[in-house]
Amino acid sequence: MASDRPLVAPPHGGAASPTRPRLHYLDHLRAALTVLVVLHHAALAYSNIPAWYYIDPGDDSSSVLLDAFLALNQTFFMGFFFLISGFFTPGSHDRKGARGFLHGRLVRLGLPLLIYLVLLRPVVYLGIYLSETDPAPYWRFYLATWEPGPMWFVETLLVFALVYALVRRIRPTRRTAAPTAEAIRPAGPAPMPGPAAVAGFVAVLVAATYLWRIVVPGDAAWPVVGLPTPGFMPQYVLLFAAGVLAFRKGWLNAVPRWAGRGGAGAALLMAPVYLLLVSTVYEEALLPGSWQSLAVAAAENILAVGAVLALLALFQRLFNRRSAVGTFLSDQAYAVYFLHPVVLIGLNYALSWWEAPSVAEFAVVAALGLPLCWGAAYLLRSLPRADRVF
Repeated sequence: MASDRPLVAPPHGGAASPTRPRLHYLDHLRAALTVLVVLHHAALAYSNIPAWYYIDPGDDSSSVLLDAFLALNQTFFMGFFFLISGFFTPGSHDRKGARGFLHGRLVRLGLPLLIYLVLLRPVVYLGIYLSETDPAPYWRFYLATWEPGPMWFVETLLVFALVYALVRRIRPTRRTAAPTAEAIRPAGPAPMPGPAAVAGFVAVLVAATYLWRIVVPGDAAWPVVGLPTPGFMPQYVLLFAAGVLAFRKGWLNAVPRWAGRGGAGAALLMAPVYLLLVSTVYEEALLPGSWQSLAVAAAENILAVGAVLALLALFQRLFNRRSAVGTFLSDQAYAVYFLHPVVLIGLNYALSWWEAPSVAEFAVVAALGLPLCWGAAYLLRSLPRADRVF
């Protein structure tokens, strides 16, 4: 079994520390978020948002439902990944030391990124290349379209890990020669910050997002780097930092009921507001410094933090126990993230002859894609030493 899970999972080897209970619900959340990743990219192909390797929007109005799902999902699901990834970062550094931590991250993040760029990326772009009327040599097309695809998350997480190691080097925490549970995290969790502190965090997140979009206007993906949603970078950074702090304080050991209920209420309240804003003032919101940009940033981040709190509370109360199915889904999740573009695009082209409402095409691709992704991931991790990477 792999000793480290860079995307979001804690180490599986060894017994849990007596002062740090195993948070099984985070394993289940990891699998659930990976399902959302697969569904998100399955929906993109049949939506009105041209941001996937295969584009086939239907003429029917059901594609608008997919647009709404994509807009709402985008507000929180990748930020949630960064939060949970941040949560498991300090413990990995404490156990391994700076050199071992960086080596592990290069293996678990850098190596899959390199494999994707060299082997999988040419496959996912093949359909686009073959559809060109006067294609250039493939090597030139490959370089001209350079970007890491969904692996932008792994790329960004690798940068965050390097920054974290640098910060730890500048401001080291107390360690012993052989880290104990107390060295990894003080015994006894602190209460999660109250509603006022959460509201303050949301206010900082809204302000940072609003100001960031003045400096970095627009919503186009960054070339070469491939970040598809640069406007969300403040959310990614702050939620990763919140995850690091949550590990040290033990905040996720006991998510209070008020956080779940309040988060659910905020998310449900903001969802229609956010959809209304993006459907009516989206172009104006792209203008740096506009009130529409501030309104979108506020609705977006209130919804995001609310959804994160609600899901943390829900999964802790319902799924905080080990199960064979949950363990299997979580173990394969990283490999699913790595492989899912190839699986989905294969299904997109295999079903390209089928004329059906957009929602129906999405539903079939999702229903077939999810088990195929997990099956392919299981086969990949069955290869010798592959589970040490994935």
